[in-house]
This record gives sequence, structure tokens and C-alpha cells, in this order.
Amino acid sequence: MDASRVVEEPFPAQSKVATGPIDGVPTEASVLYFSDKILLTLSQEGRLSQWIQVPLSAPSSATVDMALANPSLLPMSHLTPKTLLGGGGEERESLAQLYAVQIASHIARRNSDEQRTLVVGLGLKTLRPDREAFFDVLELIQKVF
Repeated sequence: MDASRVVEEPFPAQSKVATGPIDGVPTEASVLYFSDKILLTLSQEGRLSQWIQVPLSAPSSATVDMALANPSLLPMSHLTPKTLLGGGGEERESLAQLYAVQIASHIARRNSDEQRTLVVGLGLKTLRPDREAFFDVLELIQKVF
């Protein structure tokens, strides 16, 4: 094929990237919006070690709860995370699932019509159950959503 006929096109999926500190470590957050999935990655030092999916679609009984305004930081009860790859032990896996459900709750509260599946790739150097790191994650993901 003639190189002069090649037209550079942007990647068809919408994307957004932001950086910020999580637990004092520079972190890159990126999101890609596909027709059936939303892919979010949180990476420190170029790593991605855990992948979790959370379907945002809700059974009809949960739709009523979603329609009510709820500014709570508690995760929505209908969201069920599933670890796809990685783990790092029971505590790390549970904490990663909590982060994924919290991010999914943020998305669902912003757009109650969202039905895609959220896929979260985590590559955090340390994943600790402390308040400051948790709020750092929430602050960073708000920059990409």
C-alpha cells in the first residue's frame, strides 16, 4: 500500500488520561469508553497487576434505589465485582474489589442509565486499607470521569 494514502485516524474509542498522587506515589488514570465496556486503569510505575469487572446493569428492583438521590460514599448494593486476573492474596483482592465497586458506584450515580460493564485494571504499588489512599483514588478517578 502506498504510504501517501495512509490516513492517520484517532483511535475510535473516547479516552481520557489524568495523573495524580495515590498514597504519595505518582499515578496515571486512564479511561477508554467502548460500546460494551468502560476500561479504567490506575497505574503506578507502569504496572497493572489486578483486573476486576463490575457490571453496571441492575436488576429491576435495584433500579428504584438507583433513581433516588444518594450522595453516600457507600457502594451501591447491586454491584458485584469479579476478579478476572491477579489477586495477591485474599486481603489485597478484597480491597481491590472494594475500590472497583466504589468506582462503579461513582459512575452509576453520575449516570443511572449506564449499562456497560466496568473493567478496572489496578497497578498500585501498595494497596492499603487507609482513608487517605482511598480518597486519593476517588479524587483521581473524578478527573477522568
